[in-house]
Amino acid sequence: MHAPSLPDRTIEAYTDVTGHGRLERLRSLAETLADRRILHVNSTATGGGVAELLRSIVPVCEDLEVGTDWLVVDADDDFFEVTKAMHNGLQGSGPPLTGEMKATYRAVTERNAVELDEEYDLVVIHDPQPLGMIDRLEETMPDAPIVWRCHVDLTDPSEEYLAFVSEYTDRVDHAIFSRSAYEIEMDAPTTIVYPSIDPLTEKNRSLDEGTMATERDRMDPLSFDAPVVTQVSRFDPWKDQFGTLEAYRRARESVPDLQLALAGGMAGDDPEGEKLYEQVASKAVDDPNVHVVTDLPDARVNVLQRLSDVVVQKSLREGFGLVVSEALWKRTPVVGSNVGGIPLQIEDGETGYLVDPDDASGAGDRVADLLEDDRRRAEFGENAREHVRERFLLPRQLVDLLEVVVDALDRSG
Repeated sequence: MHAPSLPDRTIEAYTDVTGHGRLERLRSLAETLADRRILHVNSTATGGGVAELLRSIVPVCEDLEVGTDWLVVDADDDFFEVTKAMHNGLQGSGPPLTGEMKATYRAVTERNAVELDEEYDLVVIHDPQPLGMIDRLEETMPDAPIVWRCHVDLTDPSEEYLAFVSEYTDRVDHAIFSRSAYEIEMDAPTTIVYPSIDPLTEKNRSLDEGTMATERDRMDPLSFDAPVVTQVSRFDPWKDQFGTLEAYRRARESVPDLQLALAGGMAGDDPEGEKLYEQVASKAVDDPNVHVVTDLPDARVNVLQRLSDVVVQKSLREGFGLVVSEALWKRTPVVGSNVGGIPLQIEDGETGYLVDPDDASGAGDRVADLLEDDRRRAEFGENAREHVRERFLLPRQLVDLLEVVVDALDRSG
């Protein structure tokens, strides 16, 4: 296992984006957790929403003097092939789960757990990938509560995958889900905590005019002199970039000079990403107004979301989809699928529009509606900024998380 490098963060830096009462609540919770040590474990340091969350949560906790570490599983492609199948299976569409897959999973999680040579008062395991470490953790840290933080959409899981994961989740002390619809039957207490964005990161902070101009020029041949609709997401079948292409083509019937940017990254634990990127690029290669790009630096993603006229999130399933809040924070309205955490972020008819996940034509029509009404886009953008400020910024999520930590430690005695 290894510890990713982390940026500097202070709680005071959030004074301008959140209420005084929320920051005081964080300080109070931190005092309660003095002298406690917390460990977060996940499967990748780059490319996914969980890694982005931890990259901000951990240093803020440290600034609050809550001893917090973050470790990432070390594994090879065989393991990540298995865990991607688990992810897909838990979201309803995975290959048969074989004995060999289970053995690979158990061997890698056991090997990583053996490497833990420090003790913690509480361990937070993120998603299914590191859950197999519980066997070892129960031996080495028998008094430490285990919190499972599930970021996956579990509304329609494959029974065989759910049964396998339940071998471990049945032994956790607390579980956190992103929506009540994702909760599974468990003996342990459960809590709903919405994920959040960090408004201070390079991807979300305000940018000076020089940076905006430089990053804009670097996106040539994409031109912001004509309308732009954008989707920012990993190259993953659930993100439905192909459906976004359909929606764009529908919108172009009303807005002929429309351009589409499909921007995404490759998560370190997702072996499907490169293949899907190539498939999407091949579908778009004959249209010079479609720009398929990958691994943009965060400042460029920031500028792309700010300068786009509309952002689309055409997911078929979605654990939460924080790219929606990223765009809304930048006053860009979003047309998103009515799945997962997306409807929690989009207020339909106020900050953007919700459409059925299989309705590419409807998504295209909604994009065209916004492109043809400058006043509505501006109004939606202002509404969006305030909606995210109240519900989806890091200090609120951290309050919710630390309240769970305090409760789990109190119950453990």
